[in-house]
Amino acid sequence: MTTAVDPSPHRDAAPRIPLGLLATLALLSAVAPFSTDLYLPAFPQMAADLCTSPTNVQLTLTACLLGLAIGPLAFGPLSDRIGRLRPLLAGAAICVLASLAAALAPSIQVLIAARFAQGFAGAAGMVIGRAIIADLATGRAAARAFSLLMLVGGLAPVAAPLAGGFIVEPLGWRGALAVVLGLSVAMLVAVLVVVRESHTAQRRAQLHQQKAVAGSPLRDLTGRAFVGQLIAFGFSFAMMMAYISASPFIYQNMMGLSSAQYGAAFGINALGLLLSSGLSARLSARHEPRRIAAVGLAIILGASGTVLALTVARVPAGWLAVSLLAAACGMGLVYGNTTALAQAAAPRASGAASAALGTAQFLLAAAASPLVGLGGAHTATPLGIVMLCAASIACAGFVAAGRPSASRQPSAPPALPRAEGRYGERRCETSELCSMGVVGGLNPAGVLS
Repeated sequence: MTTAVDPSPHRDAAPRIPLGLLATLALLSAVAPFSTDLYLPAFPQMAADLCTSPTNVQLTLTACLLGLAIGPLAFGPLSDRIGRLRPLLAGAAICVLASLAAALAPSIQVLIAARFAQGFAGAAGMVIGRAIIADLATGRAAARAFSLLMLVGGLAPVAAPLAGGFIVEPLGWRGALAVVLGLSVAMLVAVLVVVRESHTAQRRAQLHQQKAVAGSPLRDLTGRAFVGQLIAFGFSFAMMMAYISASPFIYQNMMGLSSAQYGAAFGINALGLLLSSGLSARLSARHEPRRIAAVGLAIILGASGTVLALTVARVPAGWLAVSLLAAACGMGLVYGNTTALAQAAAPRASGAASAALGTAQFLLAAAASPLVGLGGAHTATPLGIVMLCAASIACAGFVAAGRPSASRQPSAPPALPRAEGRYGERRCETSELCSMGVVGGLNPAGVLS
């Protein structure tokens, strides 16, 4: 006698991405951007204390960003080869040592080198954190987790300069860098206590065996699905960084706002980004990541075109604020979902895929940011052009990627081995999202609490 199989067991058997792990991954994604911006208010003080020029002080930020761009290329592929945990621990440990060296730096040269090492090592947390989620979740579940990481990661660069202003005044620039050291130590402890290997030796061996059947994982990374989502992710982020770079000139020089008023205006846009990221996580329970990302890209494309149209028409600068807020809100719908779609397009090389996303993210942002100042401090026309071009390229890449199922059918590999161990014996599949516990019903407050 054959017993009918109840299709509902997945409701009870589906593993959960533990809340502690998700919070730890959020910390890993936030430490690097937070440490990048925390000490910005101390730049004049640093130039005086270290007897150097403002240009050399600026190089400490450039060095950190360069490290963040290069680091993923080292840690991502390495984590595919030897597992996630060891490279993550190495990155966290190096970050602690680099943070200590930065806080105690006797010269600007030492500080520049330490800041590069901070960025390089801090990239491990960002890139491997994304790869761990790709190991444990797919589809809507992954999109929700990535959206929640965006919520926390988006808060860090906004809160950092504000927090830095309060820290630098009583503690100085070394005090600000000491706070970064404390965060690095917290990151290392969290990795030691919470994170377990999600890319086990058995899983790596099975993936290696698949090469004979499905070809090299490089095929995933060069396929239309991954490259298209990489373009959508990278250029949409570049659009947002272009706005962030131009925001002081728009709000202060063109709108006549004070520094405090600029902070409030920027905070409103940041709040829009955070709320839309939380909304994206909620929507992931009922809608496919591609649909949510498409809506977000349409919003940023329309907002970017409006910014350019308003500047060409020479309307009062205050109207730009509405379009910029819309662009920020649209970005919250794009980031997590394009990340999930890109990672899903390269399931056999999650670490390398995450590395490519991280490198594209910072290199394109670094290239776009200086362009917005070409017209001077009293025009937003270059910003409108950069935003519209970046948003258009992002949309083109997204359309070129096509639907995940259609784009991957020709070279789809055999079923992937499941992540095993403490995080469960099965990955969280798309069809299981609605029955998931923590990821299926987690709200942003739950992650941040």
